[in-house]
Amino acid sequence: MADDHPPVLTDSTRSESAAIPPPAHYARSHARRNIAIAVVAAVLLVGCFFLWRYLGTYESTDDAQVDAHLYPVSSRITGYVIKVNVDDNQYVQKGAVLVEIDPKDYQVAVEQAKSSLASAEATAQSMNIDVPIATVNASSQIKSTASGVEDAGAGIVSAEKQAAAAHAQLEAAEAINVKAQDDVGRYKVLVDKQEVAAQAYDQAVATAKASAASVAGARANEAAAEQAVQQARSRLGQSQAAQQSAETGPQQVSLTRARARAAVADVQQKRAALEQAQLNLQYTQIVAPVSGVVNRSVVVGINVQPGQQLLTVVPLDEVWITANFKETQLRNMKVGQKSKIYADASGKTFQGHVESIAGATGPLFSLLPPENATGNYVKIVQRIPVKIVLEPGENSDHQLRPGMNVVPDVYIQ
Repeated sequence: MADDHPPVLTDSTRSESAAIPPPAHYARSHARRNIAIAVVAAVLLVGCFFLWRYLGTYESTDDAQVDAHLYPVSSRITGYVIKVNVDDNQYVQKGAVLVEIDPKDYQVAVEQAKSSLASAEATAQSMNIDVPIATVNASSQIKSTASGVEDAGAGIVSAEKQAAAAHAQLEAAEAINVKAQDDVGRYKVLVDKQEVAAQAYDQAVATAKASAASVAGARANEAAAEQAVQQARSRLGQSQAAQQSAETGPQQVSLTRARARAAVADVQQKRAALEQAQLNLQYTQIVAPVSGVVNRSVVVGINVQPGQQLLTVVPLDEVWITANFKETQLRNMKVGQKSKIYADASGKTFQGHVESIAGATGPLFSLLPPENATGNYVKIVQRIPVKIVLEPGENSDHQLRPGMNVVPDVYIQ
């Protein structure tokens, strides 16, 4: 029974046990443990260092959305919609006919414009022909009237000479008639006294009658000569009037040329009206300005007005990212830096780069920018919009749609 009890350690026994060295395997395990701890600590330090370096190579934000220019499609003319060729959310190519407006009224307007243009061109052509004709006529009239004035002046001189000769003949005839009448009186006295024969008296009477007839003829000739003078003077007046009228020939030619220019201007105006009518006819077919997805608000049967929006085209090939970074994140951010964009909707990462940085904070672009009018100021970190564009072909499957939330990382180092 005594062997079953453990031995009692005395002070001498404890001192002897402490002097015994530990086993070798215990020392080796203790060393390995220390080495492992040191290695783990070193790995953690190195990992923390590289993690710190990596996190310092980019800036990230979750305040970012996909943006795009929305193209409103509106009518440029008034008309009745007869056909809509697209549905909501349908993808269309640039230039595709989206809406058709009744073209009948505009076809009639084109035909009217064509007829007006043809009439104006015919008028202009005739006016252009009249210009050289008027020029030649004016020149010939000036020459002919000048010659007519000269001839009329010479005719007056000749008529006046003839009138003077007729007047002289009349005076001579009157003088002869006076002598003949006196001879008749004298012969009458002598015949009554029977101093001369009756035959001499009869001859004197016949001579007196002949001289009286000569006087009458001379007077008639004088009157005719005076009338010829008056006619010559009248012809001179007419020639002078014609000459004055002919002298207005250059003005008439200028007037004809002005009318020809007006006709040409009318042709240009009618041609412009025809082009406008043809444009209006083209506007009856409303086409897509860009390729994209359609959001329509037009139906068949409505009457549209110029400027009325009918559809909206969303160009999915031209989207970009608007990322609102904190102002403290922009210290090392520059245009051209690479970026990775994570899309919440698809879980896909897209490649891009910084294209531009906005010139002001986002609130300043709002309709009513915030103002601190109370005097109480609290410093709030502002955000600056940064435009990030995708690399070519990144959104070829059109997974990114305007308005989607994304998380961009911009690598600043």
